[in-house]
Amino acid sequence: MAPGISGFFRSIFGGGGAAGAAKEGDATEYNGYTIRPAPRREAAGWLTVGTIAKEFPEGVKEHKFIRADTSSSWDDAVALSVRKAKQIIDEQGDRMFRE
Repeated sequence: MAPGISGFFRSIFGGGGAAGAAKEGDATEYNGYTIRPAPRREAAGWLTVGTIAKEFPEGVKEHKFIRADTSSSWDDAVALSVRKAKQIIDEQGDRMFRE
C-alpha cells in the first residue's frame, strides 16, 4: 500500500502513533448511558469523538461516534463530544445499538 493511503486508513481507524491518538475525558452519565469523550488531534484542531455505552441484560453495548466538528482546544472538544453524545442519545436512544 502506498504511504499516503496507509496513513489515511491509520488516521480513520485509529492506528499510527500519537499524532492522531485520542485522549479520553472523564465519563459522564446521562439518562442511563455512559458517555466517554475521546477527542482526537487532527491538523485542523481536535475532532469530536467518543463512545456511548449502556448496560443491557446480555451485557454492555457500545456505540462509537465521530463527527466532523473540530475545536481549537482539548477541553472544548470534550465538552462538544459530550453535547453531541447527548444529542445522539436524545434522538436515537437504544436504536443506536442496532446492527
